[in-house]
Amino acid sequence: MLANFPAMATLPTADMARARAFYEGLGFPVVREGDELQGTMFQAGSTPFLVFATPNAGTNHATAMAFTVSDEGFAGEIEGLRANGVKFMTFDAPTGSWSDGVLTDGDVRSAWFEDPDGNVLCVATMPVAPA
Repeated sequence: MLANFPAMATLPTADMARARAFYEGLGFPVVREGDELQGTMFQAGSTPFLVFATPNAGTNHATAMAFTVSDEGFAGEIEGLRANGVKFMTFDAPTGSWSDGVLTDGDVRSAWFEDPDGNVLCVATMPVAPA
């Protein structure tokens, strides 16, 4: 069953060089690339993600990939992204409140931004479920 295997995000790009510069600029290391991948694989924690070239880049307007960070590390991650020129998005959310590009909804804080191809990325805290 597929539920027994790890999942990997795949993000489309119209310009591999631009995408590589963006993700490397945010500190993601390249772990693999080559013709057999038709793209570049980066590492995010223990999870890889693939950026690949396609003319369909920029057609998804929903969150394509999310990064979960600790509550304690959230503010530092947001400031680090801002220091790299990232602009955060806001939108009508059914619950929660926005402050300086961050949505707070109960115990969860989230911020969304786009990569150069318009892929929507999210940074969010995820509290541990009560036992």
